[in-house]
Amino acid sequence: MSHTHSDPIRFAYWVPNVSGGLVISKIPQRTSWDIDYNRRLAQTAEQAGFDYALSQIRFTAGYGAENQHESVAISHALLASTTRLKVIAAVLPGPWNPALLAKQIATIDHLTGGGRIAVNVVSGWFRGEFHAIGEHWLDHEERYRRSEEFIRVIKGIWTEDGFTFKGDFYRFNNYTLRPKPLAKPHPEIFQGGSSRAARDMASRVSDWYFTNGNTPDAIKAQVDDIRAKAAANGHRVRIGVNAFVIARETEQEARQVLQDIIDQADFEAVQAFGAEVKNAGKASPEGEGNWARSTFEDLVQYNDGFRTNLIGTPEQIAERIVALKEAGVDLVLTGFLHFIEEVAYFGERVLPLVRELEARREQVAA
Repeated sequence: MSHTHSDPIRFAYWVPNVSGGLVISKIPQRTSWDIDYNRRLAQTAEQAGFDYALSQIRFTAGYGAENQHESVAISHALLASTTRLKVIAAVLPGPWNPALLAKQIATIDHLTGGGRIAVNVVSGWFRGEFHAIGEHWLDHEERYRRSEEFIRVIKGIWTEDGFTFKGDFYRFNNYTLRPKPLAKPHPEIFQGGSSRAARDMASRVSDWYFTNGNTPDAIKAQVDDIRAKAAANGHRVRIGVNAFVIARETEQEARQVLQDIIDQADFEAVQAFGAEVKNAGKASPEGEGNWARSTFEDLVQYNDGFRTNLIGTPEQIAERIVALKEAGVDLVLTGFLHFIEEVAYFGERVLPLVRELEARREQVAA
């Protein structure tokens, strides 16, 4: 159950299927939420060496994101435009019924050759969005209990015939899905969070756990907690961390880009976003969660990506990525300002350095 240090660290990128890119800022961006741009980006990322793309789920406008493409549909479109890239579709229990989601993903798995579609189960932080679409808003612990049932149900539907389940949120009676997904044992299941409830849930049912951006030491504390609990449960969970990447020829240039993003932040939108997400975290019994310690500057990037500090020269960024790996991170989930060109630059200039450093450290360890 321990972290396998010899495994290469993997890379994913946030799909900009939501307008406004990945920052709550009015800075000009050469990034678009439309499908043609996203198809070209997926192909660029695949060629650059990225392993995954994660589509976002939004139902309502807000915080600089006025337009959104639905996550499962756009994930299918990106899979149809690529041959190797895996695409993770974010879904919300509540709006999604697990039977529908299980069937959608099984069908996409068959249509795209098997093993390339995955799901990210988002427990929900945006109360206003749930109210806008007429969905009941649960408290923090209940949201994670529902998400855990949701995951147990889709796993059961994907792997069992005559599936029966009697939970607090979902009931199934002798249900058999045909055809089942080609992916074995089932499509990968991701989740996010930083609270105790999120970590506990991941240690029982999820294949992957995403956490907000943070320092290697802070991430290691979460990793150690999750992996100890997962080992006790006879379960394995891998760790992904959010990071906003600004790779430039000089550190000064990269830091200036960061400052420009923050200087042009949409102040009212950042403040509103911060109030919403901090309230969601405070609802947990320990008063913690994603964004619990986020400053205004952190919140300009939706998932605390600046805090991971992948900002500087390719060499500096590669060193910091390997430090994350040594803290227990298996995957870096990246965001960029100008996606297509910066994903290509990352693949050309940063990723080869990461592989060199990994190989060197493996030799030393051996």
